[in-house]
Amino acid sequence: MLEGLFQPTHLIMIFGIALLVLGPKKLPELGKGIGESIRSFKSAMATKEDEPTATKTATDSNRAEAETKRG
Repeated sequence: MLEGLFQPTHLIMIFGIALLVLGPKKLPELGKGIGESIRSFKSAMATKEDEPTATKTATDSNRAEAETKRG
């Protein structure tokens, strides 16, 4: 279904439509924003993978203790 979606002519047409809609000044800003969001997402995923499992279980037990003290 998505095999021929990203052919060069399709990408050129998408870029042309984006240029018409957003204008030449907004297009670089949009690209910069998308790039920054991808970088921050990757770094967040990397820090999530680096987090030890002991910390995760400790925070879960701390939450359980806090809920029992409230209730």
